[in-house]
Amino acid sequence: MQRGLTILGFILTTLGLGLAQGQGALTIYSGRGESLVGPLVQQFQRETGVRVQVRYGSDAQILAALQEEGERSPADVVWLNTSGALGRAAELGILRPLPSSLLQRPVGFVPASQRWVPITVRLRVLAYNPQRLKAEDLPQSLLDLPRFVREKGLQGRIGWTPTYSSFQDMVAAIILLHGEETARKWLEELKALNPKSYGSSNVAMVDAIRGGEIDLASTNHYYVVRFQRAGFQVAMTQFRDGDVGNLALVTGAGIHRNTRNLQSAIRFLTYLLSEKGQQYFVGNIGEYPVVAKVIPDPRLLPLDEALKKTPKLDFEKLPLDQALRLLRELGIL
Repeated sequence: MQRGLTILGFILTTLGLGLAQGQGALTIYSGRGESLVGPLVQQFQRETGVRVQVRYGSDAQILAALQEEGERSPADVVWLNTSGALGRAAELGILRPLPSSLLQRPVGFVPASQRWVPITVRLRVLAYNPQRLKAEDLPQSLLDLPRFVREKGLQGRIGWTPTYSSFQDMVAAIILLHGEETARKWLEELKALNPKSYGSSNVAMVDAIRGGEIDLASTNHYYVVRFQRAGFQVAMTQFRDGDVGNLALVTGAGIHRNTRNLQSAIRFLTYLLSEKGQQYFVGNIGEYPVVAKVIPDPRLLPLDEALKKTPKLDFEKLPLDQALRLLRELGIL
């Protein structure tokens, strides 16, 4: 992506009444999609009276924009999809240290840098069509997925979302846990199986499973939950305990080091970590909360059980830049 196109590719959506930049409006750079979190932002605005404007884009777009803008950035809050991107923002010095009042709210996943707080947890799962595949026949490791697809003659019937930040974080986790050559081999083998690409739209990909266009795909658990809530026959399973395909993905948010609205930024992060804010993520998106006293989705494994399945790694140290470079080298991005 050319630097001059970075900001042009960054979608600006303004919420509220006449929100002129630099006149006290809280500016949020959000890697979380508007359809997912826009209603919650509007709810915060109504209940607190804090004027808000949101710029939506991918994590990669937001990081690029923040670096390009430098000290001139109007961002107050940086809200991203993945811990890898948040860790990179902290490493670059974009985020300021957070007060203990915020850091003490989550029950876990607080990074060593203390420059962002976890907001929700998602788990990578293998989604599949239960009318065509049986859970007991599926591979026990994400790294065995290409072999399974070949052996079952499922070429062209597997989906992926290579421009989606969670997929990119998963590739970064493969690099961290197994090395770049293993990640390269896995991507090359998967690409050779003619996977159907859905860009960054996991909804479209899971819907393709529902509609019989494809049979299986790695995705985030809550996309499957949404289809199950609607009564559709889409199933999900996880790999063996500790497998990279079960990666726990932490969403989170921090405050820009040059914020001009520090108190409003703290107020917004506090709202996201309130019982009301956390219940929104559970009820409307299907994600796991990170604070106590929030009613979980009964369709899901309890978080403590689910986390036994995820690999042990420093989730703030995912080599996202390395993963993106590899995906570009292979012509996947």
